Formats: sequence, structure tokens, C-alpha cells
Amino acid sequence: MSLEVADVAVQSPARRRDARGRRLRRVYHERPPATVPVLAGRLTLFLGALALWELSARLRVINPFLWSMPSLIAQEFVRTLRDGSLLADASYTFTSTVLGFAIGTLAGSAIGLSFWWSTYYAKIVEPFLVVFEGIPKLALAPIFVLVFGLGIESKIGMAVALTIVVSALTTYGGMRAVDRDLVRMVFSLGASRWQVFRKVIVPGTFPAMLSALRINIGLALAGAIVGEFIGSQRGLGRAIEYAGQTYNIALIWSGIFTLSLLSLVLYLVTAWLEANLLRRFLHQGR
Repeated sequence: MSLEVADVAVQSPARRRDARGRRLRRVYHERPPATVPVLAGRLTLFLGALALWELSARLRVINPFLWSMPSLIAQEFVRTLRDGSLLADASYTFTSTVLGFAIGTLAGSAIGLSFWWSTYYAKIVEPFLVVFEGIPKLALAPIFVLVFGLGIESKIGMAVALTIVVSALTTYGGMRAVDRDLVRMVFSLGASRWQVFRKVIVPGTFPAMLSALRINIGLALAGAIVGEFIGSQRGLGRAIEYAGQTYNIALIWSGIFTLSLLSLVLYLVTAWLEANLLRRFLHQGR
């Protein structure tokens, strides 16, 4: 065998791997798509769905009384925006959601971190948290309304009920994932239990606590809306409930659209907060 043939035989597996790598990069899009085309595609899909909905309702393909149509929904949206009821209801729901989210996340994280101090205590409390998480919160809503009244307190309570266990269990799971050898080493260097908790456990659990933020904001919003459905004088849930009782389908969809915008804003703000806190935490860790 000549030297040239031997060289080709040796290099061919590497060349095949390179070719396969190039193909995989093309398949999985090594470069992410540009932001503007993605946004344009999303907007096109949204407007196309609205146009199809409007056309189907006008041509009676779907029942316009049951499904309404985007043009009527837009009219209801503008009307409620002008008379101020939309902003008042959205502000009420926003306030109860954010307060319930903050209280539930902080309290749940504190409960999860407290498990580190006593394994005996953690083994006793953890099953109760799991059982409470499995209870349909809709069944608890009337109790919250009776105890806290029709005001914003009952909506905050529902939001807390949906978020506190998620934060507690997520924090507990992150705490259990902290390197035990590191904990033993810090103890062996003479650190106190409080110093280990403050310097090792809390920083090691912090990313897990942040990971629950985006989940909790949706749960908090759901809890606030459920509380408004059961009994409330204000809020988007109350507006949707009232529209259903009066068979104002366009107003129902207007409330749902406003609720979707509110949930999107809350999710984006929470994602931004999570990313910035995590980036700051990693930067300080270096």
C-alpha cells in the first residue's frame, strides 16, 4: 500500500466525523434564528388565526353567538378600556397576583431551607406538604373567601396556597443536591452550623429557588383568578364571571385576552428577574 493510500485510509474516519458534524449542525441550527423573523412569524400566525376566526363567524361556519368574533371582542375591549373598568380590574388582579407570588415564594423557600436544620423535622413535615399540594385548590377557595372575606386578602391567600408548596419542595430538592463533601469540609475547618448554612447551603440552593419563579407566577395568577371566580367585587375573574352570567361572549373573550396579556407581562418580568439574579449570583460566586 502506498503512502498516499495509507494516509487517506487513516484520515477518512476523521473526515467522515467532520462531515457528520457539519450535517448535525445544519439539522440542529447551530445559529439561532434572528429575532425579527421570529417575531414576524408569530405576529403573522396570530393575525392569521384572528382573520380565520372572523371569517368563520361571518360565514356561520362557527356559531357567532357562542364564539363571538374578533371585531366584537375589540369593541368590548375598547369600551371597557375607555370607561376605566378594564384597568381597574387588571390592576386588582395584578396586585393580588404579585403579593401572593412574593409571599408564597418567600415563605415556601424559607420552609424548604428550614428542613436542613433537622432531618427529623423534614421527614415529619414533607408528607403534609405533598398532601396539601395534591388537594384541588378550587375546593379550598370557598374557605378562603369565608375566612378572609370578599376583599383582596382571599385572592392573595389563594395565590399563596398555590405557590408555597412548589417553592418549598423545589428549595428542598435543591438543598439536598448541595455537595455533601463540601459541607463536611467546611465543618472540618471549624465553621459553625449557622456559617455553613449561610455560606454553603443558601448559595448552593439559590439557583433552585430561582427556578421556581416562572412556575410560581403562573400559579399565583391562577390562584387569584380562582378566588375572584368564587367571590369578589373586582378583578378580571369577576369581570369574566359577570360576562358569562349575562351571556356577553365578546366581553368574556375580552377578559381572557386581557388576562393573557397580563400573564405574558408577568412571565417576561419574572424571567428577566430570574436571569438577572442568577447572573449576579454567578458573577459574585467567581
